[in-house]
Amino acid sequence: MNAISAKAGRNLRTLCSEVVVLVASAFLLSIASPGFMSDRGICIFAFIALIPVFGVIRHTSWKVVWLYGFMFGFIYQVFFSYWLKSFHALAILLIPVIKGYEMILAFLALKAADSFFRRFGYFFQAIIWVAYAYLSESWFAGIPYGTISYAFYDFHAFVQIADITGIWGIIFLAVLPQAFLGRYASDFVSGKNPAFRKYILSNLPFVILWAVLMAASLVYGAVRISEWRNKEPDSVWNVVAVQHNHDSWKGGYSTYLHNFNNLRRLTLEALSSTDPDLVVWSETAFVPSVAWHTNYSTEGSGYEATAKMVDEFVSFASNLGVPLVTGNPEGVIKDPSQPPLLADGSMNRTDYNTVILFDDGAIQKTYRKQHLVPFTEYFPYEKELPWLYNLLLANDYNWWEQGDEPVVFESDGVRFSTPICFEDVFGYISSEFAAAGADVIVNMTNDNWSKKVSAEMQHAAMASLRAVETRRPMVRGTNSGITCLITPEGTIHDIMEPFAMGWQLYQVPIYDDTPVTFYSSHIDLFAHIAVWASYVIIIAGAVMKIVSTVRGRKKV
Repeated sequence: MNAISAKAGRNLRTLCSEVVVLVASAFLLSIASPGFMSDRGICIFAFIALIPVFGVIRHTSWKVVWLYGFMFGFIYQVFFSYWLKSFHALAILLIPVIKGYEMILAFLALKAADSFFRRFGYFFQAIIWVAYAYLSESWFAGIPYGTISYAFYDFHAFVQIADITGIWGIIFLAVLPQAFLGRYASDFVSGKNPAFRKYILSNLPFVILWAVLMAASLVYGAVRISEWRNKEPDSVWNVVAVQHNHDSWKGGYSTYLHNFNNLRRLTLEALSSTDPDLVVWSETAFVPSVAWHTNYSTEGSGYEATAKMVDEFVSFASNLGVPLVTGNPEGVIKDPSQPPLLADGSMNRTDYNTVILFDDGAIQKTYRKQHLVPFTEYFPYEKELPWLYNLLLANDYNWWEQGDEPVVFESDGVRFSTPICFEDVFGYISSEFAAAGADVIVNMTNDNWSKKVSAEMQHAAMASLRAVETRRPMVRGTNSGITCLITPEGTIHDIMEPFAMGWQLYQVPIYDDTPVTFYSSHIDLFAHIAVWASYVIIIAGAVMKIVSTVRGRKKV
């Protein structure tokens, strides 16, 4: 009885210690990025925070590793995305739950790699982590918030390889030594107590491989940084970004008019002392649909005041003397067989989240957002999950239509594209714009709802990697932050004060004939390799394990 109690006590202590280690690891990883501890993040922690995770995965059993995966994913996302509570009480629960379920699969795959490959499992674990990072942002509800690569946004020499590998090479180099050291830590705690020197020597080929890859990455990074910082632009594009700091939770005609008045005032103030080539307003800065009210008459609908506001916008923009780019919903006819205003008084209308280029008295071109925010901008499973669809509708979520074209605008010979809001956190979108001919990326964002500078910095940190991947400068025109210029080596310049009204003139360097990067020509190639390699690793490892087990039984 005493032996059983002692064993139970040890198991309970082990369980508790593993939980504490995972919680501490989740916390440490969260503060590596901008967050509640620091608006800039402390990236050094991203090089060590996962060591305990890999140690626990190796040390624990198959029975609980899946539960640990959910717990780690959930707790980490709560720490990292703590600002979601400002968006909606449902979001701070839903997103961590989703990330928790993703981590169940990741932990099981990582456990499999460690179990099936006794010597070099850590190498395969690093590949699997890359695959997990890609898959976790590639499905309907996938978002890359919290991906470890973005913690290094300010470690410029380390992230320059993104123009070749995307963020995937950064993840691999950051995770591989942690998986290696996590294995050693687990064996040390288990009492195997291997000499660290002996452990290094027995794995010397992979230690050398990582050291060579890391050194090559840093040398490449230093060379590329020097090249871009000393490169003279072929021209300078003067862009005024207007930050009107609107409270995203307030709507209605009076609010829209108030915002329009602020945007007009700030724009005229900027034009009185600068001579820009373009003026940028943020995502949905002007809410009434210019396309709808200039194309269709809805007289008698009760929207006459809104139509008048659109007329004021058209008059203002037409006399501005400079092209204006603004976020503005595009209303289009939903049923072409019906008139704009239906008999019941409702509008025959559907909407896109769009950016318009307004010049010469009219909309010259429109970009429709391609990657909509899951659950808040679209939900494709109305029939499969009606209960969730109705719950989202009951919580004031409305759906946009989805665009399908990487539009490139042009103004005074400068070609630019405008990812909307969190579209700049996905590498493939900015790369498609660059491949389509964009010289500059102009991100249009409204992060005001987060109410946290750290949340806005997380977004800007991810955006900075898009500049590196594409080698295109980026201007971020936002409602309340982070409005800034990002140069092609990923450096963030001239941040406007967050959550404050104002404007800023950005002198954007233009580099003619900049070639499309390897990454932009082969979007997410290294991630795809990691995904397929992970399938091979797990299947081959399982087969070898089964064969080994069968042979062992035959010998007995």
